[in-house]
Amino acid sequence: MGNLTANEIKSFLAKGSGTYQDGDGLLLRVTGVGVGQWKLRIQHEGKRRDIGLGSAKLVSLASARAKAAEARKAIREDGRDLLAEKREAKAAAVTFREAALALHEARQHQWANGKHSGQWIATLETYAFPLLGTKPVGNVSAGDIIAAIAGVWTAKPETGRRVRQRICAVLDYAHARGWRSTEAPARSLAAGKGLPKQPHGRNHTAMPYDELPMFLTRLRASGGVWGRLALEFTILTAARSQEVRLAKWDEFDTKNAVWTVPAAHMKMKREHVVPLSPQALAVLKSAMAVRLDGTDLVFPGTNGPMSDMTLLAVLRRMKEPVTVHGFRSTFRTWVAEKTDFPGEVAEAALAHQNPNEVERAYQRGAMLEKRRKLMEAWGAYCEAGSEKVRPNKQRRGEPVSA
Repeated sequence: MGNLTANEIKSFLAKGSGTYQDGDGLLLRVTGVGVGQWKLRIQHEGKRRDIGLGSAKLVSLASARAKAAEARKAIREDGRDLLAEKREAKAAAVTFREAALALHEARQHQWANGKHSGQWIATLETYAFPLLGTKPVGNVSAGDIIAAIAGVWTAKPETGRRVRQRICAVLDYAHARGWRSTEAPARSLAAGKGLPKQPHGRNHTAMPYDELPMFLTRLRASGGVWGRLALEFTILTAARSQEVRLAKWDEFDTKNAVWTVPAAHMKMKREHVVPLSPQALAVLKSAMAVRLDGTDLVFPGTNGPMSDMTLLAVLRRMKEPVTVHGFRSTFRTWVAEKTDFPGEVAEAALAHQNPNEVERAYQRGAMLEKRRKLMEAWGAYCEAGSEKVRPNKQRRGEPVSA
């Protein structure tokens, strides 16, 4: 026999708050007038856990005791994990499509613009929903992801990588919401494990770094002014084209050779400081020499900021089958193959966020001086090519201080 009575429960519910023990782990938790929940408190794998047994308005004291007895037997004698079973049952009721739409809605305040928001969900509708849409989000496996994106992975490599990332984002979100008992199988897929090798070749987006010095010589001799200067500056700073196209003169401190990109111009919405090499400063000097009145833009377009197509048009006129963004890959490959700079310095130069929170806190100082040495080496290489570059006594694998 327990400690509580039916009349006591009525009075507790009328009070509106409190926790009342019936015994052997069964308790009534009242959170408002007439609002109470039956809970069974147990110890499982060394941790205290509460199992919900229903509303006090719908479940009587006798029924709550019966449910508690069944749960104790299932846990103690049968070895079942009732909370895990509840999570799995909940996950089984939520489809991948429902989880994706929920995440899309939750991120509405984060989208840079409506076009980006539409593209995000449109890629899932096209490539993920046909196979995964009606599948319980808790049951989506790495094999399911591979099957869903196998076609686009090789036909449209960049799109394939984006779809993979968005599928895994949905699964991570589902895990956080309790709709999925395990985390997304993104760790093994992040490196493409289990997926066919994506095609690489001269027609891919990035220019081989050994062709870059000659390309820049040709670029400087090509026609045009603003598009040519903006493209060269983009390459020398390894920046995203938007950051360059929106750059204003007050963002630059030429005396200290730094460019402070405002958070509003950055993909991750965090201010980013870029150390400027002598070659990058020379481009700014050329831009200043032809600066237009009536605009603060360093590389102005016809009416306001320059279009991204202006930079691409420079490449097409030069018959180069690469993209502007691909030069960031060129830079990253050069760092990995031709220098001894640590990878985290290169990632910081590209304004990539370290996924490891501990390392991210450790690197909060932005490693400005280490990045300055890297960008100076990159500028020198772009100018005329160079032999393997080594940072001052910094060997690959050594820890990098903030």
